[in-house]
Amino acid sequence: MPGLLLRTLRGEKSPTRPVWLMRQAGRYLPEYRALREQKGGFLALVYDTDAAAEITLQPIRRFGFDGAILFSDILIVPYAMGQDLAFLAGEGPSLSPPLVDATLESLHAVPERLTPIYETVSKVRASLGNERTMLGFAGSPWTVATYMVAGEGSRDQHVTRAMAYRDRGAFQAIIDAIVETTVTYLCGQIAAGAEAVQLFDSWAGSLAPAEFERWVIAPNAAIVKAIKARYPEVPVIGFPKGAGEKLLAYARETGVDAVGIDETIDPLWAAKALPAAMPVQGNLDPLLLLAGGEEIDLRARFILDAFADRPHVFNLGHGIGQHTPIAHVEQLLALVRAWRA
Repeated sequence: MPGLLLRTLRGEKSPTRPVWLMRQAGRYLPEYRALREQKGGFLALVYDTDAAAEITLQPIRRFGFDGAILFSDILIVPYAMGQDLAFLAGEGPSLSPPLVDATLESLHAVPERLTPIYETVSKVRASLGNERTMLGFAGSPWTVATYMVAGEGSRDQHVTRAMAYRDRGAFQAIIDAIVETTVTYLCGQIAAGAEAVQLFDSWAGSLAPAEFERWVIAPNAAIVKAIKARYPEVPVIGFPKGAGEKLLAYARETGVDAVGIDETIDPLWAAKALPAAMPVQGNLDPLLLLAGGEEIDLRARFILDAFADRPHVFNLGHGIGQHTPIAHVEQLLALVRAWRA
């Protein structure tokens, strides 16, 4: 029998709630920090399949989450498309050449850069029992494009937003290429053992409504359609962070099976406005989990109660912070696991 998380993502309601946390495999865990110190940099960890599998499993062993989320990075896609990728200490990821200064045609694809990720998925799936779900993921095309065009992250994505207005054709070609590689990548993860996948659109909130339709909804709809043509039973979670009221169009038009909501979304509004019976994932503020106190319990209970009448996966509004105390995570899990609809 599938685990609670997979059943929930397929639309089943349950008196209990599955729980996993975005970035649950990472720097807040002492076992992760020890392994990283031993193995080296972030990209080296991602491509060491034994280490990446171990990191994916660490939060499962410690907390017993209902889902194991692949340890990797959204920039593996542009890396496979031919950009060079480096993670610079204190500066974050860097892609070169940035496509604001280079053409898409100048890149030479290196599809074998995806193969170790599939091996990690396979190793983790072999170590999970049936009660837990293996989650794959990729970045959504808009968010991935912001890094590919600028060569780095930014607060308002102004370089990429300007290019998307200035040269529609060139930017559409970038988006289309990302869609194609992302479909290959996610289908490869599914073939290797991923039972559900999530599309992360971390910078979706920076776009005006018409741009959101073109660069968020349309590309994600294309990815979902292609995945469903090959794997109709595999749930796809869409997470357009910062979408606000545009979340409704995203939920209706992309074809995703479940929608993730960030901490700025009112759960009562989402529960009422989103399509009936659509599974929802979210949305405790990661900073509240970091801060601690009884407010964690109060807010978590409020979220659980708000979604009591529909399938709900408890999660954060974005990734867990690296300085989050283990005790705060344990407190949250105790509340979620004791709650009943």
